[in-house]
Amino acid sequence: MSQTDEYFYKLKKTLQLTQDKLSETILSFADLVAECFNAGNKILIMGNGGSAGDAQHFAAEMVGRFIKERKGLPAIALNTNSSILTAVGNDYHFDQIFSRQVEALAVPGDVLIGISTSGNSANVIKALEKGRELGCRTVSLCGRGGGKLPALSDIILVVPSDDTPHIQEMHIVIIHLVCGLVENQLFD
Repeated sequence: MSQTDEYFYKLKKTLQLTQDKLSETILSFADLVAECFNAGNKILIMGNGGSAGDAQHFAAEMVGRFIKERKGLPAIALNTNSSILTAVGNDYHFDQIFSRQVEALAVPGDVLIGISTSGNSANVIKALEKGRELGCRTVSLCGRGGGKLPALSDIILVVPSDDTPHIQEMHIVIIHLVCGLVENQLFD
């Protein structure tokens, strides 16, 4: 089997396992986001590295559009403001770059979405802890068994893989599914 064939084989296997294990949870995630928007609240999304890119992608699909022509929906990726990230990282600690923003921006009823391949990103953990203190609902997308995030999450989506690229690929599949489901619920 070539390296390319092996990669696609593992990807297909991970996709099937994700569908089998997480389909119902993805529907619950979409319902929670739709309820949040219907109540006049917002979603705050965060991650590091590739997960930061996924957070930005998710926010862009909500604020812009996914498929349907519709009004923008309130979503903020907390990893996009370099001045906030570097100021908080320098003046406090890198572990607080998201929790400080949650403290400043979140209100009860908002949904915080943490994306962490390992489930152990300290800054995501601290942000979800702060969000729970403030009355927010929490969702985590991770892999590798979930790490520490399940204990802090109302909804947890643990991709059944230990392979970072395939975990990240499933995160974007989940994000796209949620975007489509939310649009269908709110704009049919």
